[in-house]
Amino acid sequence: MAQVSASSSIVIAQVPEQVLAALTDYGTVRPRILPEQYLDYTVVEGGQGSGTVARWTLQATSKRSRDVLASVTVEGSTITEKDENSSMVTTWSVAPSGAGSQVSTTTEWKGAGGIGGFFEKTFAPLGLKKIQAQTLANLEKEVL
Repeated sequence: MAQVSASSSIVIAQVPEQVLAALTDYGTVRPRILPEQYLDYTVVEGGQGSGTVARWTLQATSKRSRDVLASVTVEGSTITEKDENSSMVTTWSVAPSGAGSQVSTTTEWKGAGGIGGFFEKTFAPLGLKKIQAQTLANLEKEVL
């Protein structure tokens, strides 16, 4: 099994505290910034920061979807979402950048083996980066 990873980042002209507060608001802000590939998003537990559990279906392509049950932990300016249904982990980090914030996200999981794993490792990150970029762009609109 190969480790599959996709990362994206953006600089937002807003202070880190404001951006972090938006990212950790799973009840109100998250549903507004998630692109169309996130289906049936719901908060199962909590809704604000650590201890939140959220559920959604990630429709990466017309043929590839993943049911996600994400448990959230927040440590400082890092948010970690661990999928209870798979090896997928998404990490968000917010750091000062000039008068604003550098926001980065990385999603990693253990991919398939063999030829299927080769294609997954090659093409899945490209699609996921597009989804990440749209989420970050939506976040920027939300906090400005």
